[in-house]
Amino acid sequence: MADGSTLGIPLSELPSVYETIGCLYLGWGASALVTGMLCLQTWTYFNRYPQDPWGYKALVASLMFMEAVHEAFVGHVGWFYGIENFGNPLTLLEKPVWTLSTQVVLGAFVGTVVKICFALRVWKFSKKNILITGTIMGMALAQLGLAAAYTIRSVSLTLVEVDDIKTLATAGLALGCATDIVTAFALSYFLHKMRTGYAASDSLITRLIVYSVNTGAITSICSMAVVITYNLMSNNFVFMACYFVLSKLYANSCLATLNTRKFIRGRGTDNNHNTGPSFAMVNRTLTGLNESKIQRDGLRVGIQQDVSIVSDDGYVAKLQTSSKKAEEGRVPYYVPYSNGDAKSPADSEGPSPVYANAW
Repeated sequence: MADGSTLGIPLSELPSVYETIGCLYLGWGASALVTGMLCLQTWTYFNRYPQDPWGYKALVASLMFMEAVHEAFVGHVGWFYGIENFGNPLTLLEKPVWTLSTQVVLGAFVGTVVKICFALRVWKFSKKNILITGTIMGMALAQLGLAAAYTIRSVSLTLVEVDDIKTLATAGLALGCATDIVTAFALSYFLHKMRTGYAASDSLITRLIVYSVNTGAITSICSMAVVITYNLMSNNFVFMACYFVLSKLYANSCLATLNTRKFIRGRGTDNNHNTGPSFAMVNRTLTGLNESKIQRDGLRVGIQQDVSIVSDDGYVAKLQTSSKKAEEGRVPYYVPYSNGDAKSPADSEGPSPVYANAW
């Protein structure tokens, strides 16, 4: 067993139990809270979207499973240092318990999966821009590689010697933060380019932009907190408490994006049992004003606007709006068509949201 004199550190200069074990338990509690939120989101997803493709369901189930394992690892870290080695602070000067090192790469893997999912959104909104999408995916995979290298090296070092590879950890965390920022700006930029001048769709796009920025901001702030605390307070475990929560924020952001599709695109008025095709606003064509009626004294103006919208699978729909239909409470609504043959409004199944799944 290592002691303070062997490592050249006076016992009086060792961090207190509050700064080490205390932070571990605070981080464990915070991560358990966020894991509970993830459980709720998982239940909500399977209850709200039973018709989703199996790929989405597998993604959600995998994230939940990996985060459950990650939470178990975090719990074991707290048990090992706080219970099993209670009253033996010199354990903190030995090699870290294996779960402490393993949870680093597992958390990074979860973050990488989520970043790639958001990169696919950029891919679709940008009309398959390889440069931007490839940059985001490359940054995400590079961070995973740095996390794996950190884990491999930290296994053979004591907790004190782990400070020698601080640069490796800092680079990985900073790269993750940069990836979140680039993704948020890319989504905002390509969404902004999709504005049509039509108030309803522009309002929707604005909400999507705000949501994208907020999602990236939450994970970026947490990543930055880990970087700052790790570099300024590396002699205690405050940074560990922040890192325990980070991967769960990524998983929650992914599920939140899936779970809020109906509310974001339909202002909360979507029919939960709607099984019709979903649409992504990845292409727009303004076909012009094709109806105009002006009557005096009963003065009524009806203006109709057609907007073509293409779904992820190539399915096409036409969004029609008119002031006359607004009076009937039927705008905006979709008239799906394929091969250029438009269906009549009577053939449609009813109002559909402006925005749908863009994964």
